[in-house]
Amino acid sequence: MDGGDEGSSLSASRTTVDLTGDKATVVDLTGKVHQLPCCIKYDGPASVSHYFKPKITGVEVDGLRVEEAYFRGRNLHGTTITLPQDCSGFILGKKMPDEETKTTNSECWETNATFKNVTVWNHDEMPSKEDAFVRAFHWFAVANTLHRAVTAEDLESTCID
Repeated sequence: MDGGDEGSSLSASRTTVDLTGDKATVVDLTGKVHQLPCCIKYDGPASVSHYFKPKITGVEVDGLRVEEAYFRGRNLHGTTITLPQDCSGFILGKKMPDEETKTTNSECWETNATFKNVTVWNHDEMPSKEDAFVRAFHWFAVANTLHRAVTAEDLESTCID
């Protein structure tokens, strides 16, 4: 052991993400994005809408409209969360390398779809404002407040004489 980097295979790489997307090929999946309480070990096409059919129950818990669906025989209860007005959801896919990126060690991602809401599902309990996923959305307001420009009025209102 001489302390050398012989076994190291680390190399600099660059990742780029294109969020603009070609309007003709970017799909709007608003109302079709679901966060399920399970791990699905499959990555490919599936006729999900043929089997997964959420229904509105008419029940409201903590101000959240409850939906019901079944997945592999298990009863799920969920609620649809709208993204904040200044946020967007993106589904990314790896971009095929072109001549420029083939020679460099970089990864390129592009927008395949966008969405404005996501339905969050529970299998053991009704959705509530205390769900971790729902609570995470409160951080958008915190982040906006922290990064908002401070005005003279803000400074005057906090001054202690």
